[in-house]
Amino acid sequence: MTEEVKRVYAFGKDAQGNNVTEGNTSMKAVLGGKGANLAEMANIGLPVPPGFTISCQTCMEYANAGNVWPEGVLDTIQEYREDLEARMGKKIGEASDPLLVSVRSGAPLSMPGMMDTVLNLGLNDESIKGLIAQTENPRFAWDSYRRFIQMFSSVVMGLDSDLFENAITAMKNARGVATDTDLTAEDLQELVVEFKQIFTENVPASDYASLVSDGTVRFPQDPSVQLQLAIEAVFGSWNNPRATLYRKQNKIADDLGTAVNVQSMVFGNKGNTSATGVAFTRNPATGEKEFYGDYLVNAQGEDVVAGIRNTSPIADLKHVEGLEEAGTELEEVFVTLENHFRDMCDIEFTIEQGKLWMLQTRVGKRTAASALHIAIEMEKEGLITKKEAVMRVDPEQLDQLLHPQFDKHANYDVVAKGLNASPGAAVGEAMFSAADAVATTEAGRKCVLVRWETNPDDLAGMIAAEGILTSHGGKTSHAAVIARGMGTPCVCGAEMLKIDAEKKEAAIAGTDIVIREGDMISIDGTSGCVVLGAVELVLPELTGDLDTILEWADEFRTMGVRANADNPEDAELSRGFGAEGIGLCRTEHMFLGDRKQIIQSFILNEEPSIRQKALDELLEAQTGDFYGMFKAMDGLPVIVRLLDPPLHEFLDSPRELDVEITRMVCEGAPAADIAEKRALLSQVDAMAEVNPMLGLRGCRLAILYPELPAMQVRAIAMAAARLQKEGLHPEPEIMIPLVSVLPELETLRGEAEEVLVQVASEEGVELNIPIGTMIELPRAAVTADEIATKADFFSFGTNDLTQTAFGFSRDDVESKFVPRYLERRILPFNPFETVDPGVAMLVDIACQKGRATNPDITLGVCGEHGGDPDSVKTFHKIGLTYVSCSPYRVPLARLAAGQAALAETMGDARDK
Repeated sequence: MTEEVKRVYAFGKDAQGNNVTEGNTSMKAVLGGKGANLAEMANIGLPVPPGFTISCQTCMEYANAGNVWPEGVLDTIQEYREDLEARMGKKIGEASDPLLVSVRSGAPLSMPGMMDTVLNLGLNDESIKGLIAQTENPRFAWDSYRRFIQMFSSVVMGLDSDLFENAITAMKNARGVATDTDLTAEDLQELVVEFKQIFTENVPASDYASLVSDGTVRFPQDPSVQLQLAIEAVFGSWNNPRATLYRKQNKIADDLGTAVNVQSMVFGNKGNTSATGVAFTRNPATGEKEFYGDYLVNAQGEDVVAGIRNTSPIADLKHVEGLEEAGTELEEVFVTLENHFRDMCDIEFTIEQGKLWMLQTRVGKRTAASALHIAIEMEKEGLITKKEAVMRVDPEQLDQLLHPQFDKHANYDVVAKGLNASPGAAVGEAMFSAADAVATTEAGRKCVLVRWETNPDDLAGMIAAEGILTSHGGKTSHAAVIARGMGTPCVCGAEMLKIDAEKKEAAIAGTDIVIREGDMISIDGTSGCVVLGAVELVLPELTGDLDTILEWADEFRTMGVRANADNPEDAELSRGFGAEGIGLCRTEHMFLGDRKQIIQSFILNEEPSIRQKALDELLEAQTGDFYGMFKAMDGLPVIVRLLDPPLHEFLDSPRELDVEITRMVCEGAPAADIAEKRALLSQVDAMAEVNPMLGLRGCRLAILYPELPAMQVRAIAMAAARLQKEGLHPEPEIMIPLVSVLPELETLRGEAEEVLVQVASEEGVELNIPIGTMIELPRAAVTADEIATKADFFSFGTNDLTQTAFGFSRDDVESKFVPRYLERRILPFNPFETVDPGVAMLVDIACQKGRATNPDITLGVCGEHGGDPDSVKTFHKIGLTYVSCSPYRVPLARLAAGQAALAETMGDARDK
């Protein structure tokens, strides 16, 4: 078979101890992350159970053909199976000495817990006898067989795992024991019989004719059937709902596929000299250089992450009798892997009767705080460069560090404690199912998902919730790993909580406290505290490791970062986060509250004296607004956008007026009052537009009502003049919105310049205030060479540019058809979150044309895309002067801009 069509790759050693591995860590696109790293560990001499990997491309060929195997692949898999059997000196399903294998998924990018695994494959009613004879351990053998039937039934056949868990619980209750490990070999043998009967009763014969014998569906005894069905199930899990949702959440492409790793089993459940565990070479929550993780004696790997037994810390392993040597070797492996991969590694291992085996390694998921600390410490240790340190941190993760924390001055009582699994604090209503969490969030209320332990099917609820609370599971449980990856606060293993999911409540042991659905609770994922009631939250400061990484990023970035802010408080906050100015001050946000009545009186009255009075009041208010903004950003540019929204947004709602008139009539209000309200309704109705976003707004509003922009320009100039006289250095800039043709800009610029000259003369100061425009219409983008002749700067309003380029209404599509477009893959992502290539092309065209006629023009973007890391990288390639975003996304934009600059010279050094 040629390399171009090679679909299966071996890893591990042969029977003589020679390494026969065919892959390495650079082949993740082919072998998946797990398969590539298994190959790499084998190549560097670590103890890896032998096996083979079926490529990611085979998965996609199989799926794209309607779950039909590509020609010859099953034969190739059979060849590699026989090769593995030769290397191990035993055969899968052999009656005298069976080889058992695991069948695991492994995507090119890490997707922990999202896809499926089958362990102990190869056991049947005959090979169980050989396993008992070889191990002289009947309990171990029957335990392995019942696990295989349970996992195969759930993963491959889709049966409800509770059917089997309920049977185990009934058996423990009947025997009067507390844990699975207390069940005897005879008990487990009985469970095997019961599990096979559950299989027969619940698998539909019509769907699995190949499993029907004598008219009855039977658990498959043929190892070849077991293996093929398991591989097909793992391939199928690439498109299961939780994996699809995870890819969407983490912007992972749908066409990558998953590899399948078929690997000889090693057993951590062979007694007290056997164990299994999950570990990290550094603390994934804090980044401290310590061996971190959990292990269980006499268990299999799924037991650790499932949270069904209480684990022990990995640091204790080398002190356990019978495990000392393996524990010491494991710590040496930690160092080997971290030095080899030059990053914090996530490790899965098994110890079989004292012998250490490495089952997996990957670059470990970590919190934002941990990512920063690890990057900085590894730079200090000389493992990585400063540039690599900057590239290692995911900008999206920085949101975690800006999450609220409990106010240290707040008074509250801690009712339970668990493990501090993912930092940050959350407050919300207690919800006991993923579906209820989603429904609560969709209803506009915040919630905390409370579960005994989460599983992959809970992902939608975990995404919806403000925080996650579980009563079981350790720091490497499903809840902990997923929460850390999403930046969601999480408290795990709060064993005082006795959860009754059916009743939707949780009793706290030793107290009379019961948390019921809808009760407000607070959790602190940094300390592990659980509080009944709402605790006041505060935001952390930008200090420490985050400040260091951002300073390093600033050394490399070439694109500026400004903030979108509409008041002095947000301006000061932005400056604290490192913003280099205000890229967008939306003045319409200053016309809310009591001021709405002032602007409304201007709109609805034709009487010049009333209009002038309204303008005078607005001038005073706006001058104060701008004074505060310019003072907060002293010495830095502040772009003020003149009024932009449709005029009717400042008016009362016609529907509410109609309701009010009806109420007045019913209550017998004076006829004159009713007539006045009806006249107002008539005026408001007369100003309604069919499509207001394409109607009377922006520069059109300014041309029809020149008094409004004149008032705003005067307020800007007066505030700047006042600050100049106080010895400060205000740097305001004026932006004219929604320009589509050059004469619009020429007209309004001329009028603005007249006002600036007047104020400068009146105040006795010099005012050099740039005037530019917002490019948010396709016509403006493609005629930017004309518009640039009268503009000192362009600020791209990519929100509206996306609307007008697509013909989408942003206020409607995100709740209507865009989710369906994403689901059906008509759109690869939401274009209002990440800039679309077509919209980016319009920006690029406008930049090139603008610079052609005005080489000194400043080019920025002020839409929401300015805070999206992927969009920031696009804007860097286009060559924008700066991006502007909301205050809390300024750190993300700074880091993304630094990474964009570095990527041009060194490539993306982050190992995903």
